[in-house]
Amino acid sequence: MKGLLSESTRRGGFGAAGGGRSFATSAAGGPKVGLTKGNDRKENLWRALRLIEDDIFASIGDRQVLIKPNFVQINRQLAATPVESVRIILEFLRTRHKKQILIGESTQFQNGTLEGYKNYGYLPLEKEYKIKPLDLNLMGSQRRYVVGEKFKPQAIRICAPFFDPNLYVISAALLKTHQYAVASMSIKNVVMGSPLNDYNAQVNDKKLMHRGPHGDYNDILHFNLFQIGQEVFPNLAVIDGFEGMEGQGPSNGTPIDSRVVIASVDALAADTVGAKVMGFDPKKILYLASMAEAGMGQGDIARMNLTGDRVEECIKPFKAPPSLRFSAV
Repeated sequence: MKGLLSESTRRGGFGAAGGGRSFATSAAGGPKVGLTKGNDRKENLWRALRLIEDDIFASIGDRQVLIKPNFVQINRQLAATPVESVRIILEFLRTRHKKQILIGESTQFQNGTLEGYKNYGYLPLEKEYKIKPLDLNLMGSQRRYVVGEKFKPQAIRICAPFFDPNLYVISAALLKTHQYAVASMSIKNVVMGSPLNDYNAQVNDKKLMHRGPHGDYNDILHFNLFQIGQEVFPNLAVIDGFEGMEGQGPSNGTPIDSRVVIASVDALAADTVGAKVMGFDPKKILYLASMAEAGMGQGDIARMNLTGDRVEECIKPFKAPPSLRFSAV
């Protein structure tokens, strides 16, 4: 993989104190969020991206782009980012971005990320767009710490590319409920995708994000998302909610035709709008509320520059996971 990532990442370093990610800074009028609704997925995605086009290319600069899809499952399409969504993002990017684009995922399954690329039809993208599909589980890691059992710091390995300051991470996410985090959108796609699944040792560090002091997954996952999110964070959120997942998400829920797309270079703003569209109160989703309080993006819809369709016209309440022990409605 030499030449695809910066030298500091290939050596296992991350090039800059505090990691490679930086949070969006709001311009006057708040961060711009593109919100579209309609009966054509391609049109929805294309229009949402065009609404924030200048923001996107200004924020990319001369960095290399990595598109991070969501493969929480590698054999159930409803749980995974459709290849059509990524193809539209690629079409949009190549209008103004000339560098090679990477696609990277780090599945939790032992048979590997490549299996997901095969099952979901991603492999033809390599020839069509001259992109490079990567298994981020195979590209080294760095150690960080989360809260573990008995309140002890728990070492966790994070895939090294997420710390590369020269990498621009696009979260190609879905609009899904989550049995512990309430909602899974752009931030969770990247943060929960970052812990290493070590195929050789058959140890999946993603599970460590859930292992709390009292076995209460609801609360500890929110804190650990906040903890790792301070360094691992999307540069651009593209949330394809054309067909969302409600109920027992993020893997075993049922489809819901929400028919929306949300895009922003402020991932927290995008996820806040996404939660609202799903019928949840973003201020009651602990990891989103904590990130807003910490200044990791804009968590107040009233302070955003919303373009496209109106939020009120896009709301379609999702059924909450039955396992949730608190309400975000």
